[in-house]
Amino acid sequence: MIQTVEKRDGRIVGYNEEKIKAAIRKAMLSTDTGEDESLIQKITDRVGCSGRERMTVEEIQDRVEIELMKSARKDVAKRYIAYRDQRSIARRAKTRDVFLEIIEAKSNDITRENANMNADSPAGMMMKFASETTKPFVDDYLLSAEAKAAVRNNYIHIHDKDYYPTKSLTCVQHPLDRILHNGFVAGHGESRPAKRIETAAVIACISLETAQNEMHGGQAIPAFDFYLAPFVRSSFIEEVKNLEQFTGTDLSHLYDAPIADYIKRDLDGLEGDERLLQHAINKTAGRVHQAMEAFIHNMNTIHSRGGNQVVFSSINYGTDTSAEGRCVIRELLNSTYEGVGNGATAIFPIQIWKKKRGVSYLPEDPNYDLYQLACKVTARRFFPNFLNLDATFNQDDAWRADDPQRYLHEVATMGCRTRVYENRYGEKRSVGRGNLSFTTINIVRLAIEVMSIQDPEERERRFFEKLDSVLEITARQLHDRFLFQKSALAKQFPLVMSVLWNGADQLRPDDTIEKVINQGTLGIGFIGLAEALIALTGKHHGESEEAQALGLKIVGHMRSRANEFSETFEHNYSILATPAEGLSGRFTKRDRKSFGVLPGITDKDYYTNSNHVPVYYHCSPRHKARIEAPYHEMTRGGHIFYVEIDGDATHNEQAIMQIVDLMDRHNIGYGSVNHNRNHCPRCGYENADTSMHECPKCHVAFETIQRITGYLVGTTDRWNSGKLAELHDRIVHK
Repeated sequence: MIQTVEKRDGRIVGYNEEKIKAAIRKAMLSTDTGEDESLIQKITDRVGCSGRERMTVEEIQDRVEIELMKSARKDVAKRYIAYRDQRSIARRAKTRDVFLEIIEAKSNDITRENANMNADSPAGMMMKFASETTKPFVDDYLLSAEAKAAVRNNYIHIHDKDYYPTKSLTCVQHPLDRILHNGFVAGHGESRPAKRIETAAVIACISLETAQNEMHGGQAIPAFDFYLAPFVRSSFIEEVKNLEQFTGTDLSHLYDAPIADYIKRDLDGLEGDERLLQHAINKTAGRVHQAMEAFIHNMNTIHSRGGNQVVFSSINYGTDTSAEGRCVIRELLNSTYEGVGNGATAIFPIQIWKKKRGVSYLPEDPNYDLYQLACKVTARRFFPNFLNLDATFNQDDAWRADDPQRYLHEVATMGCRTRVYENRYGEKRSVGRGNLSFTTINIVRLAIEVMSIQDPEERERRFFEKLDSVLEITARQLHDRFLFQKSALAKQFPLVMSVLWNGADQLRPDDTIEKVINQGTLGIGFIGLAEALIALTGKHHGESEEAQALGLKIVGHMRSRANEFSETFEHNYSILATPAEGLSGRFTKRDRKSFGVLPGITDKDYYTNSNHVPVYYHCSPRHKARIEAPYHEMTRGGHIFYVEIDGDATHNEQAIMQIVDLMDRHNIGYGSVNHNRNHCPRCGYENADTSMHECPKCHVAFETIQRITGYLVGTTDRWNSGKLAELHDRIVHK
């Protein structure tokens, strides 16, 4: 006899025979013969008595169909089946509507979820079809009841949920030296070790692109300058050998000649070995420039994920002080400054300058000239961003200036902001590690639910009670996802789990990846601290010291709980200042539907990203730095500090340097500068005038470069409504 029923959303409810009677009666009433109560009761009794103790809705309906077909009322059976079909179509209507919007290339928050993904292309459409059908599968079969309820009630957002069934990981910092010196095999392709700078640059592209197809997040190179430096010297030796062939003399004594810098100089007035040496240096510098130019061009044109998206790539550099490393840095920056194609700003890779006292920051530092160049390039091209290795939480006692592999003791970051460094289950480093997955908590909703409590202490107590509950659900959900991910086989990720991930070289193809992935991190993110504080105190942290104190208490509490979860579940949990893109508006719309328009909270189309001061709040860069800085130490899963500057920054690298000085002074971990840049796609004309929308020469619409989260987007056409609303509200920090 049936006792309980499993509904389509997974809920278990008590069996109710009245629902069966109502459905049969409805089918009967739609026929010419009308209803037959005795037959209704007879069929209901048979279904209820002959079933198992627990059955699904579909199984019960199948039994009703069978009983109706056995009866004399075949007309009722037909109507009942038709009714079931109509209900099934109605349940699929939402999916149908979404598919039609994808097919018709409509611009909405579904097709514009990722601004660097072209959902209008055939490959992009195919990915969106897959994405929108995979998410319900995850809800039905892979999430716990409590996690599913938390998503449904708008408390959490599980990032990259469409990739959940693939068991893929989020991101990794590529140990590029392993590939450059040893080669690699991935799929049907094979690469030999690199011998010259051009090959090394191409292999860097291949590594990033190949891994992108095996993962759902971004790809980064943690020490681009260190990795490519050896191939500058080998290319220089090639040029010397070319001179040997040309002159017919033995120049092997020049192979290891000391070189202060690979800078092009005129050969006039030089003679003998000095002339030959400078000629080889000139040729080598030219080759490095072309290799860096090709690298940047490739990273903006080579597509991954079925031809739908350029690789979401980042490179960290700035601390290699060797002549060869400096050459890589210089020519990379020069190529970035020149732009790609018709002088356009390169969107990828996201470039990150490693700022460190004694190396690359102060006037007496060996790479200070390159730091100045980096600031000049940022003033025109938005990149590089700046990673502060001097921040207390970014330092490593094992770092030594004379260590040729000191980059292993330098934190590296993904351009979007994701940070991986501390490690409970292996060596403390960024190289060969990444984030496994992350989930974001909607702390605004928690605050809204208690804002009507009049007593401040009770209101705060109830908020933290709710926060603890959602934190625990989030930690368990990430743990469950880890248990699912760890069952993947190494052969499912041919490059990542053979070369890139630390310890992967010990795995056989049919081994699971369980042994190595616990070195990665599980990120607990949050969004809307500003709006949450307005709900709790009436003001956000940028305008109230009381709100700031509570904000620090909230994020500090989350950090403490993450440490507890790390012990309980034995993972590297970390708190992430979520780089929300599509999520920035999704949470808000649902909360507005639940609670209405609340001034300062749900009255915009977006929630403020993580712990940032709201983009509409007028304040100085110094004030913004003072408020946001303390959160960086707490959010070791990733963070970023932004400053919006006014006017044409092209010739004002001093403005960029002042922002980096703020980062140094306030112990900020990672930051960048935003400004306006218009570019004509036809003639290459550029300016910074926010009131101009077309080229004064060609009268063609400008491409306006903007930073959406940690990365750039060449056009706002692909931005979702929430991020467009935020962009409109952004003000200059003066």
